[in-house]
Amino acid sequence: MSTPRSIVFRETDLDAIAAAEGWVAVFLPPDGRLGREARRVNRLAKGAIACFAGGRDFAKMKEGEARALACLPGLSGEGVIAVKLPRRADSLLARRAGGAIAKLAKRAPLLVLAGNHPRADEIALGLALRSYAFDAYKSGRGDEGGENGEKGEGEAWGEARVMVNAPEDVAARSVPLMALAEGVFFTRDLVNEPANILTTTEFAARLAAMHELGLEVEILEEADLEKLGMRALLAVGQGSQSPSKVVVMQWRGGAEGEAPLALVGKGVVFDTGGISLKPAQGMEDMTMDMGGAGVVAGVMRTLALRRSRANVVGIVGLVENMPDGRAQRPGDIVRSMKGDTIEVINTDAEGRLVLADALWYAQERFDPRAVIDLATLTGAIIIALGHEKTGVFANDDALCDAFLKAAESEGEGAWRMPLGPAYDEKLRSDKADMKNVGGRDAGAITAAQFLQRFVTEGRPWIHLDIAGTAQVKKDLPLAPKGATGWGVMALDRLVRSLCEG
Repeated sequence: MSTPRSIVFRETDLDAIAAAEGWVAVFLPPDGRLGREARRVNRLAKGAIACFAGGRDFAKMKEGEARALACLPGLSGEGVIAVKLPRRADSLLARRAGGAIAKLAKRAPLLVLAGNHPRADEIALGLALRSYAFDAYKSGRGDEGGENGEKGEGEAWGEARVMVNAPEDVAARSVPLMALAEGVFFTRDLVNEPANILTTTEFAARLAAMHELGLEVEILEEADLEKLGMRALLAVGQGSQSPSKVVVMQWRGGAEGEAPLALVGKGVVFDTGGISLKPAQGMEDMTMDMGGAGVVAGVMRTLALRRSRANVVGIVGLVENMPDGRAQRPGDIVRSMKGDTIEVINTDAEGRLVLADALWYAQERFDPRAVIDLATLTGAIIIALGHEKTGVFANDDALCDAFLKAAESEGEGAWRMPLGPAYDEKLRSDKADMKNVGGRDAGAITAAQFLQRFVTEGRPWIHLDIAGTAQVKKDLPLAPKGATGWGVMALDRLVRSLCEG
């Protein structure tokens, strides 16, 4: 797992500022008035902070933005990072400010003068989330290393000291937030890993290791899946040397006997498209086709680390979609665990076959209060929503509203999409109970309609199509380009509101 930046909370000590290594971050309200910490830094820097706060550049800055003021007199480190942030900032703005600091500081040591800011814990979370780099396979090339000058494996993150007036109180509030950050990091690492490393076996092993956190982890092998009748899932992976698996993770933090919330994730560790082969251009990105399973794993890790008072089960189907002589063909008909038959029109529509069996298994074994599945399922959702929002499909308004509220609270974009019987007509097959695709138009919706057939009547259910949000090609306020970990924060918030009261 990527090593996060060490963040420690210390009592405010203005006399330690002058000798601080690396960068010193100071917060300035929109009116530019200097607080206690900023006044000390200004005195050391011979008035440079007051000059900046009263200038045109500061006036043009948006709240939550930061500027680096390098090589200032009176300071032994790199310089000062000035952050425009009101005291009444909400948690999302505070996190954005922390992320802005981390982006400018890169890997250098950091002193953050948060003083008595009421959102110091959220600032630290933003700092943690943006201090991420997937560089395990870089050979340490100095300043020519990774994105934004990030260095290779040999370069460690400098410590971040957050000076506050009540360090014990802020540290206590930060404990669940740092558990959340670790869950996000775990998801990002899984999604960023190359497929020759993160095989189905390796993926399962990393999940099994979480039993040390108190999770109950069970790995179902191909023989187990055959006995259960998961032939739709098995058909996807039959062309790969990597064995298909289902991993079941249980967190029992709620009342004994209380029905759990079930999270189900698509875990296609690499997707060539199978016999319906994808174009070569961009196929390297299909290492992220296990993003749904990655999010489920990150949420379960977070729940265990923060000792959640909820019962939650996470189920992920791990397969690889390869085109060898044993691979399933277009025109094949497979029988799902539910018993329905599926005509495979396109072997590149494989994720819904994996989820069909995993969804049915989750309901049959655990009888959950609600089911939420996640998958990098369709390119069509990217056409509809771009990379800004996840597509949300639901059969229950109350559950959907609760999730959308949780996602908004955590700053994770989500948008509800329609469902309806008319879309089912596109899945009609002349030879089987259904086809696995419904054509180009409304592709994300017909995929969701397919999955809804494997949800028992009356069961609250949400399908999250994260194809556009699991991985991005540009920097975000709280993540460098690459895997985002989208969904870990929103689902953790949903668990808090839905299951923990």
